[in-house]
Amino acid sequence: MQATENKTIKIAVVGPESTGKSTMAKYLAKELKTLAVPEYARYYCEHLNREYTLQDEVNMFYGQVALEEAFLATEPSVIVCDTTILTVKIWCDHLFGETPKEVTDEIKKRQYDFYLLMDIDLPWEDDPLRDFPTERAHFMQVWKDELDALNANYKVVSGLGEERLKNGLREVEGRF
Repeated sequence: MQATENKTIKIAVVGPESTGKSTMAKYLAKELKTLAVPEYARYYCEHLNREYTLQDEVNMFYGQVALEEAFLATEPSVIVCDTTILTVKIWCDHLFGETPKEVTDEIKKRQYDFYLLMDIDLPWEDDPLRDFPTERAHFMQVWKDELDALNANYKVVSGLGEERLKNGLREVEGRF
């Protein structure tokens, strides 16, 4: 997989809660011998001892952008992003009924070469930072709608265990 004209190929791993995004991002980074940008919101929310607010979502947006930019500064040929700022839009719309303009404007500018949309076929794993175990089908549709609205190049990745990881890698290999 080669970047062209010093442009980093950006692969985004996205989807509803508890679908194996972090596992997939780390796996792909290892297999592609590159970096995985972690999900900033996880760090942000780990020690948040209150309900988060719209301002917290904006803070997470800026944190995710800064983290991604820091990784991109190393000029890798390929980078794997464990989620994107599109997640902030989805949560803002769902929880607060609106998304700040600074977020929507950046979503239009921040391009990814390929998205892996993780399917909801994995069993739910409880985690204090996960909120909607019964709404995964709803959020899967929201993700598809949002990616379609961006005219994003994406594939849905299904399967359990090693099969899921191999399916994700297969979708990425040979595309770039």
